[in-house]
Amino acid sequence: MTADHQKWEWLIDLAGVLSQQNDFQEILRVVAQQAMSLLHAETALILMVNPRTRNTVKTVMREGQSGDDRRFKTVQNQISGWLMQNQQPLLSVDLKQDQRFSRIAFGDLPIKSVMGVPLRVEGALLGTLILLNKTAGESFSKEELTYLEKLALIAAPYLRNVQKIAEYFSTPLPEAALLTKYEQVGLIGKSPKFIELLQAIEAATRCDVRVLLEGQTGTGKEVVARAIHQYSPRNNHPFFAIDCGAIPANLIESELFGHVKGAFTGATQDRKGLLEEAERGTLFMDEIANLPFDIQAKFLRVLAQGEVRPLGSNKSRPIDVRLISASSQPLQKLVEKQQFREDLFYRLHVYPISVPSLHERQSDIPLLAHHFLKRLARQQQKQAESFHENLLDYMKRRSWEGNIRQLENFVERLVTLAPAEMKRLDETILPSEIKKEMKRSKNLVEEADPHKSLPERVAEYEARIIRQALEANGWSQSQAARQLRIPVQTLHYKMKKLGIEKV
Repeated sequence: MTADHQKWEWLIDLAGVLSQQNDFQEILRVVAQQAMSLLHAETALILMVNPRTRNTVKTVMREGQSGDDRRFKTVQNQISGWLMQNQQPLLSVDLKQDQRFSRIAFGDLPIKSVMGVPLRVEGALLGTLILLNKTAGESFSKEELTYLEKLALIAAPYLRNVQKIAEYFSTPLPEAALLTKYEQVGLIGKSPKFIELLQAIEAATRCDVRVLLEGQTGTGKEVVARAIHQYSPRNNHPFFAIDCGAIPANLIESELFGHVKGAFTGATQDRKGLLEEAERGTLFMDEIANLPFDIQAKFLRVLAQGEVRPLGSNKSRPIDVRLISASSQPLQKLVEKQQFREDLFYRLHVYPISVPSLHERQSDIPLLAHHFLKRLARQQQKQAESFHENLLDYMKRRSWEGNIRQLENFVERLVTLAPAEMKRLDETILPSEIKKEMKRSKNLVEEADPHKSLPERVAEYEARIIRQALEANGWSQSQAARQLRIPVQTLHYKMKKLGIEKV
């Protein structure tokens, strides 16, 4: 299948996803993120206009994450104004050198190649969809502008209709109800990033399409997958999970597709694979990037044909299973490095959800820690019920490279070390190495010298934030730069200027 064919199929899948949504913000997120992925853009900007009030709703997506970068508002307003006035698509190889925008001061904004289209339905102008900068540093092409126009044609009716649906029929759950609902399945938090995640999960439960979860190790992707299954129409049927990175390459084909008797040495009877075992239910495939290339090709045929052929058999069997895949590495980056099949990526990337790291939702740490404390104390028959404020402050300051899983393990260690009768856990139960780390962490906060100048204090604060981001991302400068929403070149400069080195 050609890349062009895959992109057209992706657009059809997008229509299927949008047809089952009634949450306006989720529609905006899906359209922006899919446009970025399909056309390899760094930033997507959507501006929607209410035809009666002329009020606008603006969405900014940068590298798959929603945001509110005010620097891009000027760009969005200026390009949207041009699109609305001229009523035609825009393609610019270099926006800052484009004579059509010569009167606009874009300053030091990292913008080069740009393309945008009006969003129209039945002749009425709804808004604009704009993409900035290709991820590979190249320029957008006329062919890509054609795809963007088709995507806008598909998305525009749903952007209009969803407002009517929300007004007259079902409306999204309020935040309080959303938090209560998903707390029942182990999703704990209340930070803005966490609420965004719950809204995406809630939307995914309403459409029976493939979901791709991307996020760092330990962020709870399997819990998210189970929540989607639990609140979907498939919840009365099986949920199976497989870690593609934990099964030897020579066994994973049999695990997924099954085998017949005599297919290989030791195959003494027929055995169904997980794709059949999960019939009418959900199969969660964690770390799908670890699938061997030859299995990726076979798996692609399963998704394309809706049939599975067991190992050693010459007959295929129809299957009906919802697939939720997950990866701790961005699959699109692996495609660009030719480490993952592009055609399979298109099949999987129907409904993408980004699962935030614990660093992105630090305000949730106390809630999660108390949740783990309550459960683990009950399991170990301990009386522990709270943390001393110094210990809680330390947990909030600490960099959790392993995310929620590491935090849970830390709380379990505390409960294990605590005397059975201790109700409030404090630093006296900590091992010596943790006490030292806690003291260093506290000193970093308290060492701010009141006699230092404002620039010196700002530099110290900036260095601390950058170091936390680097530690949270395993000292990967590219990932830390994405988290901080700055170019990696800027990060390199600041690290050198502030003397930040891995210790």
